Amino acid sequence: MTDFHLSALLTGSLKPLGKRAVASGIVKSAVDGPTRLTSTGFQGDAQGDLVRHGGPEKAVHHYPFEHYASWATEIGSHELLHRPGAFGENVSTVGLTEDAVSIGDVFELGSATIEVSQGRQPCWKLNERFGRPDMATAVQSSGRTGWYYRVLSPGIVGPSDRLNLVARRSAEWTVARVWRAFYVDTLNAEELARLSEVPALAEAWRNHVLRRLKTNKVEDWTKRLTGADPEPVATRH
Repeated sequence: MTDFHLSALLTGSLKPLGKRAVASGIVKSAVDGPTRLTSTGFQGDAQGDLVRHGGPEKAVHHYPFEHYASWATEIGSHELLHRPGAFGENVSTVGLTEDAVSIGDVFELGSATIEVSQGRQPCWKLNERFGRPDMATAVQSSGRTGWYYRVLSPGIVGPSDRLNLVARRSAEWTVARVWRAFYVDTLNAEELARLSEVPALAEAWRNHVLRRLKTNKVEDWTKRLTGADPEPVATRH
């Protein structure tokens, strides 16, 4: 199957999030009409931290709606899991998951053309969104992260449009395989070297890969997953 119905098309403005009341665009609502998609995202969609969110390589976030049932089983009933938008996604579908979509896959969406650029690196704002201190870690560990697109050709997208696969450039590099390289088999030099050569991989992710290959160390995830700075390494005198 190469053609997917949209469960929802969503955007969100900046709003205070959680107890920290940090400005965030993670709270998104379904749009009911045609919306312009530019090189940096949908019109009316906002990000509070433009260093780590948004931009050309993360213009559109896609999260599979079928994951919601798994989350309800694992964390229990939660009001956010009753409809798309819980994970800050712009695009929600059923039938397309991390095991089936690959870096470099090109889709038509409305009159726009988009390309898969990277998986999602969950951050602590998911903890605030769900009211659970470990939600970002759980998303990362599960492999149910969703993914991002870059926009190859801007256009107009409506909630009744379909997502149509038109090209595959690195079919073997599924989002799930990239997730395993990043978060499971983290220092597999052979796999990382191969990943670094995937043409459509977002440059920031390529830099992570090259840094690991150079240092043989995995970057600290503490601040991203919890919002707290990592504990300083004790030194002996």
